[in-house]
Amino acid sequence: MYGKAFAPEYQGALTTLSVNSSLTDVLAAGTRELKAAERAGRTGEAARSGLAVAEAHRRLGQIGDADRAWKASYRAARAAGDTAAMAWALWSGGTLARQRGAFALARRLLGLAAELGELGSDVVVRGYSLAGLAETGRIQGDYEAVARLHEQLLAEARRRGEARHTVWALEGIAQIHRNTGRFDTAYALFEEAAEIAARAEDRRGHAWALRGLADVVSVRDGDTERALALLSEAETTCRAMRLSSALAYNHKMRGNVLYRAGRYTEARDLYEQALAEFRAMREPRGEALSRLGLAKSLARLGRDRAETAAELDELADELDRIGLRHAREMVARAQEEFGVAAEVVR
Repeated sequence: MYGKAFAPEYQGALTTLSVNSSLTDVLAAGTRELKAAERAGRTGEAARSGLAVAEAHRRLGQIGDADRAWKASYRAARAAGDTAAMAWALWSGGTLARQRGAFALARRLLGLAAELGELGSDVVVRGYSLAGLAETGRIQGDYEAVARLHEQLLAEARRRGEARHTVWALEGIAQIHRNTGRFDTAYALFEEAAEIAARAEDRRGHAWALRGLADVVSVRDGDTERALALLSEAETTCRAMRLSSALAYNHKMRGNVLYRAGRYTEARDLYEQALAEFRAMREPRGEALSRLGLAKSLARLGRDRAETAAELDELADELDRIGLRHAREMVARAQEEFGVAAEVVR
């Protein structure tokens, strides 16, 4: 039995904020409380208000501001001697590092956050930090290493009745199944995640689950219109909550759906839109995936083979550098699909 979803990263004076609060509202409230805490010399409260500020900036794609905010939150927590607040700041920093494609730094910060969470007896930040480590490995394509951790965190979240974390774990496990070709299992898990998120009023989790369902419906069933309808429903939530990253991934997935349907001109336009959004946020994973989709669409629309070969070769190098194994395999498949694997000599 799950209760209503809550946002543990909104702390101190900000606990009244909802998991569904608009990020612009979170940023405004967090900034206001942070300034008040700093004026009053309340370092503990400054750390916790600063955490919300950091997370709002991160989710809005404001990378520089997010980086400064989580570090300031950590310094305030350390000055206050608040181990749990230090852990939360490190969790925010590690999550930001993953978003920026700095996976080694993400693992280091999230590992430290998990250790401090345990020292500070904060089971939630420990769980969120371990989840961050699991997600980092999953995004890089290291499924064998993190599948068990995903299952462990799912069991813990179910035991505590924590809806938001249950939804996250279900979606992560579903994505692993989807990426390894087990579409029926992936669909069932995304569907369960969507149902729990809806009952718990976790609109962000629900939007991500709908995106996962749309992907499976498209690739497994070839049902383009249903997939697009699911993405449209998710997009409404992303826009209402100002979920910049989720919205960009939604647009990239819409491009995927249209590409699979042979609607290459429409797919190209969506990939171009998503690429611009990811570049504005400096999110390398989303940028690389959008570039891949765009390269494939342009190839289908008659782009010169040598240009396609050069683009895919450059992407392969970039993904090797970042360390995104699954995406790198996708590029290799595209090179094979268009017969350009040996066009460019490295």
